[in-house]
Amino acid sequence: MKDIENFKKEKLTVNLVWANVFGFLILVPISVVYITPYYFLWNDDSGLASKLTGMKAQEVAFGGIYVLVALVLGIIIHELIHGITWARFAKNGFKSIKFGILWKMLTPYCHCMEPLKVKDYIKGAIMPAIVLGFVPAVLAIVTGHLGLLAFGIFFTMAASGDFLIINLIRKENMEDMVQDHPSEVGCYIYRREERSAEVGK
Repeated sequence: MKDIENFKKEKLTVNLVWANVFGFLILVPISVVYITPYYFLWNDDSGLASKLTGMKAQEVAFGGIYVLVALVLGIIIHELIHGITWARFAKNGFKSIKFGILWKMLTPYCHCMEPLKVKDYIKGAIMPAIVLGFVPAVLAIVTGHLGLLAFGIFFTMAASGDFLIINLIRKENMEDMVQDHPSEVGCYIYRREERSAEVGK
């Protein structure tokens, strides 16, 4: 890779156990941030309370199927958003994007096989949280749609691993290069030699 010939490579990863724990930990602040304005806007006689208590058994069953389908599709779309965004900045486009499934965890994944500038990698890492998390939550607060609120909460939480990786590289030079780690939660950072020396001081 000629683009990184004068760069020093360093592996940056997040402990998988901590990544899973972090996902549950951020559920509380995410829920508080999203549910608080929703509650004050829509908790009236025709709002939140009636939606939760007025559902019939058939509606609950149908709602469960709807939620399951929405979650499965959302998880797939989450990875597609990663791939589409990274492909935009990759020299080889979608040829550098690999999709697959971690069968042990039954989890789909997206892997960018070429290094990207840190700033471009971060854009691809944060995009699913914006599209599937932040935007649906805001729309739910504005419209009072309870299902959309739950969707936004879940997919903001689902981006917890992305947040951890972004945190690993947020202080790096935005013009340096970063590449997905193929099998761990993390990445490889490629720093120019002079910057790498400064980081080591």
